[in-house]
Amino acid sequence: MNVSLTPELEQIVAQRVKSGLYNSASEVVREGLRLLQQRDEMREAKLSALRAEIQKGIDDLEAGRVYDGPTVMAEFREKLLAMKRENG
Repeated sequence: MNVSLTPELEQIVAQRVKSGLYNSASEVVREGLRLLQQRDEMREAKLSALRAEIQKGIDDLEAGRVYDGPTVMAEFREKLLAMKRENG
């Protein structure tokens, strides 16, 4: 496989090899690809977790387990005020 890089990317690869962290340009590129794959896997895991949370919300909504926003905020405000009175 032959890969063309921009001059900026070539410079980055050369600097990494020159630093001694990598023995060759191929090692730098392989590491970059491993990091890209890892990032993609992490992104997919986050999306999967988000989808699961959204589904939980939909399930709660369909089951009638919902709360009116202003009511919840009023209750929360009362709890905070009570804590403030207790703690001065």
